[in-house]
Amino acid sequence: MGNKKPSPPNHMAIQWHDYVQQEGEQSILTASLTAKASVVGRTGLMLLACGTGAWRVRSSMNAMAAKLGLVCAADIGLTSLEYTCFDGEAGFSQTLTLTSTGVNTAKLNRLERFVEEFSMSDGSLSGEDLHIRLDEIEALHGLYSTRRLAMAAALACGAFTFLLGGGPVEIALAFLGAGIGNSVRSMLTKRKYTLFLCVALSVGAACLVYAGCLKGAELLFEVDPRHEAGYICAMLFIIPGFPFITSGIDLAKQDMRSGLERLAYAVMIVLVAALAAWLMALLLGLTPVDFPPLDLSEGAKMLFRLIASFCGVFGFSLMFNSPIPLAAAAAGIGAVSNTLRLELVDLANLPPAAAAFLGALTAGLLASAWKGWVGYPRIAITVPSIVIMVPGLYFYRAVYNLGIMDLTTSASWMASALLIVLALPLGLIFARIMTDRRFRYST
Repeated sequence: MGNKKPSPPNHMAIQWHDYVQQEGEQSILTASLTAKASVVGRTGLMLLACGTGAWRVRSSMNAMAAKLGLVCAADIGLTSLEYTCFDGEAGFSQTLTLTSTGVNTAKLNRLERFVEEFSMSDGSLSGEDLHIRLDEIEALHGLYSTRRLAMAAALACGAFTFLLGGGPVEIALAFLGAGIGNSVRSMLTKRKYTLFLCVALSVGAACLVYAGCLKGAELLFEVDPRHEAGYICAMLFIIPGFPFITSGIDLAKQDMRSGLERLAYAVMIVLVAALAAWLMALLLGLTPVDFPPLDLSEGAKMLFRLIASFCGVFGFSLMFNSPIPLAAAAAGIGAVSNTLRLELVDLANLPPAAAAFLGALTAGLLASAWKGWVGYPRIAITVPSIVIMVPGLYFYRAVYNLGIMDLTTSASWMASALLIVLALPLGLIFARIMTDRRFRYST
């Protein structure tokens, strides 16, 4: 019994080099249809694994196919794609799937550069050479260790806590809870545990650490128990902002399959996380009450919002595996756009959803201008810069009140959350329409 063999993987690995082994050193431009299509399909699958939307995956596959003298048609989902390549005489069709999905902006940047360089090259590389280059990109793992990812989540959630109205006590406790919670998630993910288990255990760990530290602070320093309100912030590292936003972009381009699958994936994570946090709240006696008010002037509040927004977006960007310069660029844009959103609500009495739309629009316009300077993929800047606007607190309160059968309050929180979630991708979409001619048309 001690020598049990591990069960075979549910997704069989594709031996990509088998597609080109008969071609030798022959240029990919003169290679067989199968060899050409394998490069196109693998590039698309690797882009999909980085978390980018269907429109970007398809446009990259089209660029590769055009260089190879092919016509490519692709149907793209969240974790799979079906494509067919034609060379005028024959066609090659294939279905490709991922074992799981995630976000990796550093690898996305490398892949987009690979596609751009190939499109501008003389085509002298062989299929084997191209697959070796893709091997090198695929071998790139996370830029940061589990400890650094924990610090990134702690920084993001600590900043998120202030932006939601928390004070120093809530910020410190959310910092600790999120750090431990994301460490648990990273370790479970590396061991290939299933998504539901990773989400539930990491959220449970974050809530437990927050409650335990708060209880200790109450006993040792006579801290006010009302600071329990911040336990929700300790779990906000789990909010799937990237799929939420990219689902809206895909739907805008009528990539219905990808958009709906991404939306279902994001909703699934939110529901599992909210239910796990609700059960932990029942076990630990926590209640999502309002934060104690902060005594800050309008000027000080705006300054701290700028700082907290920068730190929050920076932390989330690191969790998406962004290099430091890319994370800093997204953080700068997020600091401006998120502070603008919050000030529009406070000073102009704008509805939160309308302010979210304008904040996302601002982030999209700034990212488009910044992209021309730094050359990073637009989505790697825009999405992290507005993830901090995703209303995770609203979603959790909706589920919590639903659990205690306070249906009126639950419906109010859920309606507010849905309006904001709809407004965020719309802001990015209209910014993209205004600044990207290719995105403006349906062709």
